[in-house]
Amino acid sequence: MFDRGNGGFEDERESLVAQLADRDRIRRETTLNALRSVPRHEFVPRHRQREAYDDRPLPIGNNQTISVPHMVAVMTDLLELSPGDRVPEIGTGCGYHAAVTAEIVGPENVFSIEYHESLAQATRDRFRRLSQSGRFDYDDISIRVTDGHDGWPEHAPYDAVYLTCATPDFPSTVVEQVRPGGRLLAPLGDDPQELVLAEKQDDGSLAREPHGFVRFVPMQGE
Repeated sequence: MFDRGNGGFEDERESLVAQLADRDRIRRETTLNALRSVPRHEFVPRHRQREAYDDRPLPIGNNQTISVPHMVAVMTDLLELSPGDRVPEIGTGCGYHAAVTAEIVGPENVFSIEYHESLAQATRDRFRRLSQSGRFDYDDISIRVTDGHDGWPEHAPYDAVYLTCATPDFPSTVVEQVRPGGRLLAPLGDDPQELVLAEKQDDGSLAREPHGFVRFVPMQGE
């Protein structure tokens, strides 16, 4: 979609994506291309950039982390996103996962919610800087500072929603904002949590499918 140019760390990024594909962590071509496109080193503190393509989480401030790459790949695969899908993300963090999602659905269709103003502003600045480079188009990703339990009703209904933070269950208000047939994905429960994919039924109920145990930071707010 865009001319990526020479942003640095291309070999490291390609090696990581190849490893994830070999380990069957990436199954969909759209996911592979998205992870190949997004410069993860731009989403971590400068002094941690050399670690950006290790398959592990890294601290980003406010006791938050950037998710481990294989988990971003797994979650992206599970949602089965398509171009034009409208997707809220609860837990912007540094913006890496939102950028991966935007590579598939389009940046104008990503609505990311962050509890911490400082993280949200840093991510807005990062998206703006990357977009101004001419190699990326993340400036149209919407970011809102609020309690993620409330979702983002103004742009509903959504085709899919995912949480990058752990919660006891899918917030009811967020469920209401997803269309019938839409998908929800979140780490549910205590530490460790269980990654659960759900499909919203016509009657509003959720058909759930577990996908293993994970460890995420807890959801903030009420």
